Amino acid sequence: MTLRVALVGGPMYEHLYRALPPDTVEVVVLEDHPTLNRRVAEMLGAGERLDVISTHSKYAPSQAHWLRRLDDLFDAGVVGALAPGAVALCRFDGALLSLPRLIDVRVLWVRTDRVEKVPDTWAELLASDAVFGFPGRESGLFGTFFELVVGSGGRLFDDDLRPTMDTPQAVEAIEVLCRLAARLPQDHPDWHYDEVDAALLDGRLDAAAAWPGGWGAIAASPLIGHLRPFPYLSGPRCRVSYAGAHSWGIPKTCGDLDGAVDLLTRLVGAEMQAADAAGGSICAHEGAQRADRPVGEIDGERLTVTRRMIAEAMITYPPFARFPELEDAGWSALSCALRGLSTPAAAAATIQAVASEVLA
Repeated sequence: MTLRVALVGGPMYEHLYRALPPDTVEVVVLEDHPTLNRRVAEMLGAGERLDVISTHSKYAPSQAHWLRRLDDLFDAGVVGALAPGAVALCRFDGALLSLPRLIDVRVLWVRTDRVEKVPDTWAELLASDAVFGFPGRESGLFGTFFELVVGSGGRLFDDDLRPTMDTPQAVEAIEVLCRLAARLPQDHPDWHYDEVDAALLDGRLDAAAAWPGGWGAIAASPLIGHLRPFPYLSGPRCRVSYAGAHSWGIPKTCGDLDGAVDLLTRLVGAEMQAADAAGGSICAHEGAQRADRPVGEIDGERLTVTRRMIAEAMITYPPFARFPELEDAGWSALSCALRGLSTPAAAAATIQAVASEVLA
């Protein structure tokens, strides 16, 4: 039976899919993650058969009612070979909802031929005239807001998981985003992750934050001699990077459970994970991670900086079943501020109001 799969698309992820057997795997969805989530919700909500889906540790809780528990479907050695921290991110209410594919954390890439003094903090970046690129929409924009708030000592949620997004730190974070966005091209509010990478490599940016999977395009760029990786920017209180685990899930509409388990066993196994790592990803399989060797000086620096960020600076959202709604409201309010349609204070108040309603 041919397996029907829904996959996250984009240059950071698609290098792995060439290894999928075309005679037994049919890719029925290949989209950026927000679009993928919407298509998967439509299909699973209608009872349509999907055997395997790409998901993420922050999105799987919103899909829990559609996903099979994986705890009893895989041999202990399959899950045991994966980084425990990544596996823990893929649990919700005690159930393993997905198997981690890779760990995402951001590092700073800088055009050293243009930037004389590389900024180490957000304050230093603001004081410079460097043009810094970041996503202008969806999860990347809300994630950058998250980093700025936490780096300043703030929080998005209190100990009881109630939203705390209308604070001085939140307003200041939005002000920082607006000041940085004012230096960017007019189409910035439409940028997703791939557009940020493209703008860095076509010379429109002096610096940008990039995910590990962006390494393939950076390494192949004529600018590779001028780009260097550095730790992501620090706030006044700490250095943090919005992070998480891309992962694989099996929906309850799966028509070939044995085939889906076999495919996921391959996808998180050493061979496929090594192929993922070759494209720049920091894979979840610990053996494949250790086997990843740098190709050249800059790649070595990239791996060192990325592993430091994973060890010291990862922040993740609490698992919420309605997180996609909160994220959509958050980035939409931020986008209004970036476009000059609302003030930072009004944007923070909007995010707080919607979050309070969604999570009530």
